[in-house]
Amino acid sequence: MQLRVTSLPGDGIGPEVTSEAICILEEVATGFGHDFELDEKEIGGVALEKFGNPLPDSTIQACLASQAVLLGAVGSPAFDHNPRELRPEAGLLRLRQELGAFANLRPAVFYPPLAACSPLREEIVKGTDLLIVRELLGGLYFGTPRSLEGVPGERRALNSMRYSEPEIERIARVAFQLAQTRRRRLLSVDKANVLECSRLWREVVSRIARDFPDVQLSHMYVDSAAMSLVLKPAEFDVILTENMFGDILSDQAGGVVGSLGLLASASIGGPVGLYEPVHGSAPDIAGQNVANPLGAILSVALMLRHTFRLPKEAECVEAGVISTLRGGFRTRDLARPGERTVSTEQMGSQIAEFVRLAANTTGRAVS
Repeated sequence: MQLRVTSLPGDGIGPEVTSEAICILEEVATGFGHDFELDEKEIGGVALEKFGNPLPDSTIQACLASQAVLLGAVGSPAFDHNPRELRPEAGLLRLRQELGAFANLRPAVFYPPLAACSPLREEIVKGTDLLIVRELLGGLYFGTPRSLEGVPGERRALNSMRYSEPEIERIARVAFQLAQTRRRRLLSVDKANVLECSRLWREVVSRIARDFPDVQLSHMYVDSAAMSLVLKPAEFDVILTENMFGDILSDQAGGVVGSLGLLASASIGGPVGLYEPVHGSAPDIAGQNVANPLGAILSVALMLRHTFRLPKEAECVEAGVISTLRGGFRTRDLARPGERTVSTEQMGSQIAEFVRLAANTTGRAVS
């Protein structure tokens, strides 16, 4: 089949990790007999420098014309004092809206070769394999009215958390459907003891649960969920939550399994899926060839699974990551003191070699 992808390398370490992810896609396409078409565009700080806009129209058009978008990272300290609409992050928020990507999927998986990377004891974190389903287009990040006004010393800021029943229903259905493909347990996280939005959230999710009798639904307040995520992470399966809570809990999950550099994400629900590693632009290490590309590479696996419906290809990429970690390959963020580290390119090349060999063995037969 044809794999038509728009690449948005973005800022900081984005171009470095995206380059390795693209190499993996190329190996998958070649080995499994697919046609791969790539278009590269600008977003974030690089787009601001070139066009004065964090998300130029040409980038939007290219993304909407593709089947999937692979994003590296956005953000740069050079724009920290810009107005909100002229910050790199504004481009990402608008891109999510343009693509209609309301469901953000963030898996967090414990890899036994990286047991030493987790701050938790191995017996606690062992077996962790959870999926956070985060509503992406509502809540505090998009709610209106919003403002920051007044004179220094007397300023007031306002943000609005807003959710409608249809918004909650559509993300809940995605979460229940994904739970059906896993261990059939869904935890809905809210703050229903304090927030009206959360009370509506809990009511709607409970109603939708009646359409999925094979999935066990439970509810938990976000503060209790944050504590439980550290105390017993292996007990979680699918976690459903709103935008801000999901943003926070997914980064916490990265810490639990060892590094944000391991985390991939998929933003789906609209006509074009958006795939990106969870880590930021990390400008302090940009250009040094030391960034961890695994989040970007695992985002390619999510792309193959959710947009292109190619589970064998996705499993091949994931197996390449596990094999490489078992082989002792570590980027700087994953290495213990005294351990040998590899570069971004070396890590990517090792996984690409695994995919190449595996695809040459099985690709034509399973395509």
